[in-house]
Amino acid sequence: MSKVRALWQASLTATKKALTWNIEDLIPPSERYIYYFNSKDELKKWHLYSDSEYGGLSSAALEITDTGKEQSGTGVFSGNLSLDVTDGTKWSISRSGFCGMRSKKFDGFIDLDPYDTIALKIKGDGRSYISTIYTENWVNSPGQMEDNSWQAFVAVPKDNWVVAKIPLAHYLPTWRGSVIEADIEMNPQRVVGMSLSVNAEGGVPGTQTGPGDFRLEIDWIKALRTTQ
Repeated sequence: MSKVRALWQASLTATKKALTWNIEDLIPPSERYIYYFNSKDELKKWHLYSDSEYGGLSSAALEITDTGKEQSGTGVFSGNLSLDVTDGTKWSISRSGFCGMRSKKFDGFIDLDPYDTIALKIKGDGRSYISTIYTENWVNSPGQMEDNSWQAFVAVPKDNWVVAKIPLAHYLPTWRGSVIEADIEMNPQRVVGMSLSVNAEGGVPGTQTGPGDFRLEIDWIKALRTTQ
């Protein structure tokens, strides 16, 4: 085959490929799994934090339920919330009694723009938990390394599996745990991570509060498109 014919054939192949499309390229699926919690490898995508880093005495763990099978367990985020502070700590913390689990950053971003809701399959202890979405920093702290955070409470009934659905519109912009009083919107195209956390105080009225043990079992987190 001559060089000219080879170039023509390559160009024709590239054109056919460009014109070949799938309906899913234009209309994404109605749901997208973001995280599973069915194996130890999946749990390695998360790290723990608590007030103990600043002189508090709360503690947390993230483990997999033991089902005897390699990939059929669920994640268990558990620990103890304490309002006490270590004597003589160098940190001047304004509050204690919190623990959380935060995902490691994605390799790039995930685009949640086609979706309007975050769904979590969870089983809890009657407390309320905080679902956080982190987006690329461009709103509340220009020039700093911290990501923008958007938070919403989720009340988790005790001892029953539920699928909690949180509309993205219900996530409020926050800065280090406090809501920002500003009329700004999340950029769902630039999501860099997520977290789940629990506080000893505050939360949804009617849910369990106060220091003591907590336990949240998690099966998966996914994004949903509930409107067409």
